[in-house]
Formats: sequence, structure tokens, C-alpha cells
Amino acid sequence: MDASGSTQAARSPASPAFNFSSPSVQNQIHELAKTLPPPRRQNTACDACRSRKVRCNQLPGQDKCAHCLVKNYPCTHYVQQATSEKKRLGVKRPRTLSNTSASPAPSTGPIRTPTEATGSARAHPYPQVSVQSPPPQSLPQFSRTTLETPTKDLLAYLFSPPDPNDSSNSRLPSSKAAHIVSEAYAEWGEQAHQLQSESFRIDFAFDLVEVFFQIVHTRLPLLNPSQFRARLQHSLQTISPYAPIDRNAYESPESSSAYKQPHNALVAVVISWGAKFSEHPLLVKDRARNNGQSWLARTLINRTRELSEDLKVHRVPSADHVVVALLIEPMQNQNFDDTTGFHGFWLFSAIRLLLDLQINHKSVMSNIEDPEARGTMIFAWWMACLSDAYRSVYYRRKPMLDDDDYDIDFYTVGPATSSEIVEAAQPSPSIREQLEFLGYYRSAHALARAARQISRQLWRPATESDGVPLDVLINLINMLNDWKDEHLQRVGVPSNFAAEWDFVSAVSACASDATYHIMWIVLFNALDDFGIREVNDIVRTGSPANEHPNFVQIEAIKKKVGDDALHGALRIAGLAGVLTTNGYLRLDSAVMHVSIIQAGTLLARLGRPEVDNCIKGLEQYSYAYEECMEQAAEITRVYHQAVSGEYDLQHMASVLPRRTPIQQQHLVMSGGDLSMHFDPNALVGYRG
Repeated sequence: MDASGSTQAARSPASPAFNFSSPSVQNQIHELAKTLPPPRRQNTACDACRSRKVRCNQLPGQDKCAHCLVKNYPCTHYVQQATSEKKRLGVKRPRTLSNTSASPAPSTGPIRTPTEATGSARAHPYPQVSVQSPPPQSLPQFSRTTLETPTKDLLAYLFSPPDPNDSSNSRLPSSKAAHIVSEAYAEWGEQAHQLQSESFRIDFAFDLVEVFFQIVHTRLPLLNPSQFRARLQHSLQTISPYAPIDRNAYESPESSSAYKQPHNALVAVVISWGAKFSEHPLLVKDRARNNGQSWLARTLINRTRELSEDLKVHRVPSADHVVVALLIEPMQNQNFDDTTGFHGFWLFSAIRLLLDLQINHKSVMSNIEDPEARGTMIFAWWMACLSDAYRSVYYRRKPMLDDDDYDIDFYTVGPATSSEIVEAAQPSPSIREQLEFLGYYRSAHALARAARQISRQLWRPATESDGVPLDVLINLINMLNDWKDEHLQRVGVPSNFAAEWDFVSAVSACASDATYHIMWIVLFNALDDFGIREVNDIVRTGSPANEHPNFVQIEAIKKKVGDDALHGALRIAGLAGVLTTNGYLRLDSAVMHVSIIQAGTLLARLGRPEVDNCIKGLEQYSYAYEECMEQAAEITRVYHQAVSGEYDLQHMASVLPRRTPIQQQHLVMSGGDLSMHFDPNALVGYRG
């Protein structure tokens, strides 16, 4: 066909075309336009988005933009208001905006106002900008913290009052400034006003650092304690009363290179961890004022997270940033449904940083000459690897890593040489201890690989809509049984649990044991939600499920999963009872947290009285993780609902006994509440 023919055909009435002038099309365009976000005008970004240089998208019907809504920031427009006022008054726009009337001199640390000499309080993150010179402020203001900010100024920012700088206080006479700062600290208890003193802040920081190394470091050994203490004391030019070092060591000329200032985000995260568990009198008063929760610890966590974002910890690959990201993830809110918890963000950031550093390559790891740095990166990789696998199976997400993403083994770190042991001034680990250490991580890695397989087979749209294929279910059951036969007896809780165990040994063994048993609970929940595909196909045709030729075998497999899930939940409840009785969960860094929730939820759905161990354990967890109190209340609600006859079971209802007769040794009623109980038989090794 020639060109003229094509043109004529295009103009013919038979060819389809949109008539944009018709009323129906215009109405459709109008309805579509109402659903689109409003056009972004120039220079209308809020103060938070302007400060972080990100796009500011105002959501229809919301007072805050999308960024401030997610971050829970105040969505203010002070800079825009000041700019509009200047344009209206004909004031020429300056090259930079400053909170002070004079331009500060270049400095490696934060800009300090004169009032900071007598007190330290954090200003509003997005202060009002006026064309007039601002009056003297009663609460000091802080500029953005950088890597060069002195550690003393970092402490002043972290421990500054919780309330932002209120403009209503700006015209008060300077004689009332100290009173205003003390009132701002009142939210953290009656002793928090002592944080105005620099010497008290330093001593308080040293105390929190020691709490971190005594409690958190035993579970997350990502730092060298002696090196961190020395660098911190050198940067503060103060000897810690809890772990002093030789004064000549950090006052010598060589100390500047040997003890460089620790990363500010690393200092912040260590202090925040310590505040979660510390029993310092200041924090005791804080918890007494705020119903058992530390508002100071909550503020420190939020400021640490914001500081890490400002320092681009999640973007720039470095060893310090990997450690910071891995320490932030278990420190923050562990409720997956909480939008302010940033659940999984810092773990994924740590994995990306490790991949950028190529820590997953054995050839790269072998080229790291410093044994301390090599050991830290090896442990960081395996911590991220295991956390990613377990998180995927717990929260029904695909794992970020797979088996072929790395070729290193944990023993790449190698045993400590005699020279390293002498230099570290530590006793050499015995052969048994080294084998147990390596055996634990081999077992954990094998279970992590099983968790990845469970996640990739179960958490897919086809499984959710059609059900779990029978052959896949059988393979997963065999995989868990194989792991139990090979590893559980070596890394789980032994039968002689009554022996004297310390905190680390007890929590480590209980965590390994519970991590295996929670896999059966996850499998049970998946079968109850999705069913088995072959049975679902029969039911969709309108036929009863028992018409399937392998119905008896399928029911036996379901019963096997149900029995193991119930046994696992009872065992975890027993372990939680032991740890709670000894007060260990109050000092646990979220190691047993998910296991207790999963086991408690299953026992509550079945109306089992052993759920009380899980409830009491979560209540003890709330000392450091305040969201656990709400989770304990939800499990209690589900339990009472099941006791009243309202069971929440679907596909697994046919094979699992919902409630057993309550025996006196398992349940003691007191005013309608369940009291703590523990069945010693729940800790006997399970091989059936």
C-alpha cells in the first residue's frame, strides 16, 4: 500500500480514534486527574525534605508529606514562609540561611551558640527562620553532626532535652534559662537535669558503654572492647572509672594515630543499647515516671537512627557502617507491623554494604591482613546471613541472600595465633571451645539454609492461592528431621538443664533450640492458612476432601506437623519459663523474642494454659522492648477467646486437639489470672 493509501485509510471512519472533545472521555480524564498527586510547585518542600534534599510529595487529604508521615517528623514550612516574607518585603535573598546573626568560622566540630556553655539542649530540627535577628534562645541549638564532630559535642546532642526549642521561650530573660532547661529534662525523670553537666554526661556515657559490653556484646560480639574503650577515653580525654586505661597511653604523641576518634554513629548506638538495659539511678527514675518504660532510651534510639541516616551509614560501604547497621536493627522496635519501626531496613543495608565490600568472596577475606578486622567482618557476614534467613521465614518474605551468593566459611577467620593471644592479653581458647564455637555456626548455617528453602517454597503467590504441594511439604519435613538428627542434640538444650549455667550459655542454647522448633510452628501456620494443594483442588470441584486417593496419608502428614508444632510451642514455653524465672529475658537483646511470640500465639489459639509462660516472658521483655507489653496483651486476648470456644483454626482443625483437660500442676488460678508455671518434662530431649 502506498503512502497516500495509508493516509486515506487513517482518515477513514473505520479507523479507531479517541474523541477528546466528547463528554464521556472528558469525564474519564477528570476522574483520573483527581486520583493523581498534585503537581509539585517549585520551592514548596517542607523543612525536613529540604534539609535532607529529597522530593517532597504532599499526600491528598494529609497534613504531612509522605516523607514526614513515614519518619514521624513535624511537617513544617518555616523556610518557605521566611522566603515568601522576604520576597514580599523586597529583601534580597542571602546566599545561605543561618540560625545566627553572624557567619560562623569554619570548624571541624558542630557550631555552638553562647548559651551552650551553661547547658546543652537540642533545638527544634527545623527552627523558624525570620528576617529579623533572632533574640537570645534559652535552649541551645545544634548544627548537623558530622564525622569530625568531637565526641563531647556528640554527647551533648544525644543527652540534650527531649523537647524541641519552643519559640514561646525565646523572649524570657537569660536568668530563667537554667530553669527552662531543667523543666525540659523533667520528662526523663527527676534526675535527668544532671545531664546539663558535661562531667556527668561523660560519666553516664561510660556507664552505658559498660552495660553494652556486659550484656549486648556477649550476644553480638561485633566490637573489640578494649580498643573501643581506649579510643573513647582518648577522644574524651577522660579515664573511665569502670575500665580505666593507662593515662600515658593516650597522652603520648603516638596516641593520635593509635587511638583515633571512634565513629560518632558507633558511639551513639553503643550508648543507646546500654540505656535499654542500664539500671543507672537516672534511668530508674525515668522508668518510674513513665510506667516502666524509659523515654530517654527511646529518644536515644531515635536520635541514633537519625544520626546514622545523616552520616549516610546505610549508603557508604565501610566496616564501621556495617557494624552500626547490624547493631541498630535488633535495637529498635521489633513489631513488624509498626510503621515507625523501620523493620528490616538496617539489616538489608548491612547486607548491601557487605556485598559492596565483597566480604562474600573468600579471596577478598583472605587478603585482609589484620586478624581483628578479618574476624569482625566474618562475624558480621554470618550474623547478617543468618538474620536474613530467619527473618524471611518468620515474616513471610523472600530472603535477600541465597546459597550461591557467598563461598566463605566461618572458620575462614582461623584460630588465634600465640602472638595474637599474648597481644590481646587473653587466655587461649581450648580445642573443645573452638570446636563448639565452630559447631554452633555450622549448625546455625545449616538451619538457615533450611529456612531459605521454606521461605522460597511457601511465601509465593501460587502457594497462597492454590495451597502447599504435597511433595514440597514432604521435602520440607524431611529436611527439618535431618537437621534435628544431626545438630539438635549438639547445639540445643541438654537434658541436664538443671546444671548451673551462666547467662550467655543459657540464652545461646535456648535460642538454638527454639529456632529449630519455631520452624514447625511456621510450617503449621502455613498449612493452616493455605492448605494442601491436592486437597484444595478436590474441594474446589465440589467434592469432599476425603475422596482424594491419598487422603489418609495427607491427614497423617498434617498430624505429624501439628504434633511437632505443638511440641515445639510447649518446649519454647518451657524455655521461656526458665529464662523468665532467672530474669534473663530482661537482659536479652531480642534473641528469643520472635520464638516466644510464635509459640505463645499458637498455644493461645489452642487454648493451652502453658501460654502463660510466654505471656510472662514478653512482659519481662518489655523492660527493654516496650512493644512486647502490647504483644502479651494480644496473646492473652486470643487465649481467652479460645477458652470461650472461639477457635481460630482452618485447614489444620481436623488433626490437632484444640484443648486438653487442665491439670492442677500446669495451671493455678488466682483471681482469674494465670500464674507462672513450668513443666520440667518440656525440656527433655525430643526425638519422636
